[in-house]
Amino acid sequence: NNCPYKVRRFNWFRYEHHNLTMNLAINPDVVVRSRGVMEKCSMCAQRIYEGKRNAALHETEVNDGDITPACAQTCPTHAIVMGDQNDEDTRVAQLLKDPRNYAVLAEINTRPAVTYLTKVRNRAPKKSELAMETEGGHDGHGH
Repeated sequence: NNCPYKVRRFNWFRYEHHNLTMNLAINPDVVVRSRGVMEKCSMCAQRIYEGKRNAALHETEVNDGDITPACAQTCPTHAIVMGDQNDEDTRVAQLLKDPRNYAVLAEINTRPAVTYLTKVRNRAPKKSELAMETEGGHDGHGH
């Protein structure tokens, strides 16, 4: 497997059931592959297709936030965002301008569509640094 991101996973599960009732419990919007297949995230291709189909049906454009992958929908902190990078008004385009934005393996010209924001670190000052700030008298001079 030549995936540079190492995100492929082996499917160990057997989803097909001989019981028809159990087969009806499987989500029809999610692709179910057979056991023994290498898989990776499809970015919820079925949701993208449905969003585009609904927009075409209603003769409208796909607006920012109309299509949301399952991971973004369930993320309690809203840390996962999907949208059109080429539309300046979308949340994704705004986040791409953030100085904390970076792409994995971009230096080897993989041209990734998925980017990340670095962690915000609010480093608390050390006790010795606080002591230096509070020492001294007027205008930083000691007595």
